[in-house]
Amino acid sequence: MMRFGSLTLKSNLFLSPLAGYTNLPFRLALREVGGLDLATTDLVNARSLLEKNPKAFKLIETNAADRPLAVQLFGSVPEEMRDAAVFLESIGISSIDINMGCPVRKVCKVGGGSAMMTELDKTSALVKGMVDAVKIPVTAKMRLGWDDDNLTAPDLARALEDVGITAIFVHGRTREQGFSGTVKLHGIRAVVQAVKSIPVIGNGDVTTPEAARMMFDETGCAGVSIGRGAFYNPWIFAHTQHYIKTGELLPEPAFEERVRVMCRHLDLMVEVFGEPLGCRMFRKVAPWYSKRFGPANEFNKKVVLVSTRAEFHDILDRYIKWRLQFLDENGHLKPSYRPPPMVASFMQPEPAVAQRQHIPVPKGPVEVW
Repeated sequence: MMRFGSLTLKSNLFLSPLAGYTNLPFRLALREVGGLDLATTDLVNARSLLEKNPKAFKLIETNAADRPLAVQLFGSVPEEMRDAAVFLESIGISSIDINMGCPVRKVCKVGGGSAMMTELDKTSALVKGMVDAVKIPVTAKMRLGWDDDNLTAPDLARALEDVGITAIFVHGRTREQGFSGTVKLHGIRAVVQAVKSIPVIGNGDVTTPEAARMMFDETGCAGVSIGRGAFYNPWIFAHTQHYIKTGELLPEPAFEERVRVMCRHLDLMVEVFGEPLGCRMFRKVAPWYSKRFGPANEFNKKVVLVSTRAEFHDILDRYIKWRLQFLDENGHLKPSYRPPPMVASFMQPEPAVAQRQHIPVPKGPVEVW
């Protein structure tokens, strides 16, 4: 239980936004699995919202089951950011997150994203205009700084706290790093120590319950935000809650449960985006689920071409029969099957390597996800 201003949250674990992935179907699938309370949308351009751009409105699509929900805004024009915040409050959004951490060039070149970390006075004034205009919480997502020579996050966090920001989300990499290298936990800890009373939420490389606890222990953060780790393991929120509360690691979900959640995710994609688009979008989602299926090459090479829900279920049924050759009499993967090292580390996480485990970013230009 924690508070963001007037908002009381049941969990201090959060879903980080990843453009193109953390859409309504994925958020709903995670909420049904459990352990998640406040989730955040893909980042959306404030001006696009004010212009009622259909693509922007699709990014913030939600329903009653998708609560509490934050919308992540980016932009550099104070009036646009303020008016977009007022609009979002008027349609029932629970919280507004300002993107100050996106490393994508097209976001930075208009003064949004990580560029906001280089001009503290200008950024503070923009944030104050938003905070003063709405009653719902306003939070900020930042990186440690532009590069290792400009680690401005502690100074920016203090400045934003002074103008009424409710919480700080900090990704433990610089803009220059992008998503490469390792998260600097000491950098997150510096932000925690810089503020007086608002919660700081740590983010980056949290792929297991042990890694989440390491983030808490080594930074002193009030919460942890998980992005790519949730794609490998939708159960990470529920399992992390249990682990932090009891010290017990829950067993990995069975293959059948993973298949059930994957199918539910597809159903939600079709429901929200329609069958043709929903299935095309699911081509890049299904392989994330299959990373823990054991041998999955027969599934992966066909599911990336799927066009209909019926076709998907036919591919899945054929794969389940093909997979039987790798199972013992109890339905478990035979000891002779050795998963790839990265997959093995997720199937049997070890505390000593949990925080260092690398998850590749989704394929394709960063601008599209």
